[in-house]
Amino acid sequence: MSYPDLTQSPPRSPRATLGGYALLPRMLDKGRATLAGKNGEFHYNCPLDQHIVNFLGIDADELLSELKAGKGDTEILEWIQVHQKNKHTPWEIQTWTEYQTHRGPDSDPETVEFFYGSVKKLAPKREDIRTWADYLDLDDYVTFGGKA
Repeated sequence: MSYPDLTQSPPRSPRATLGGYALLPRMLDKGRATLAGKNGEFHYNCPLDQHIVNFLGIDADELLSELKAGKGDTEILEWIQVHQKNKHTPWEIQTWTEYQTHRGPDSDPETVEFFYGSVKKLAPKREDIRTWADYLDLDDYVTFGGKA
């Protein structure tokens, strides 16, 4: 099993899916990189990861143990399907994924200020960044040398 080096390139986009679940591939990349000591600024089981953990009803530490065993994405998905406490229909998974990939900052002033302040620091002229997925993709791109 190869482990991503998140000091050299970002994890997969929050829009990437596995088994229909957004956020999951990114979380797996961060977990594998953490195990290898190559997670850089990325944190496994961060608040973003908690969205997928809570939706599935899985334990993040148990998932990390499965990653430590060297399981690939397909094997991890099979493990999730057996161990998840919250079973969902394909329609529920699709709806949840759509929501996660289109979710913007909450309406509380502090979150909105953080979000748009962070976007402005990364790309002062960009007005198209409206969702957390947009922001993370932009942040990953700029952090690793891209021009906003």
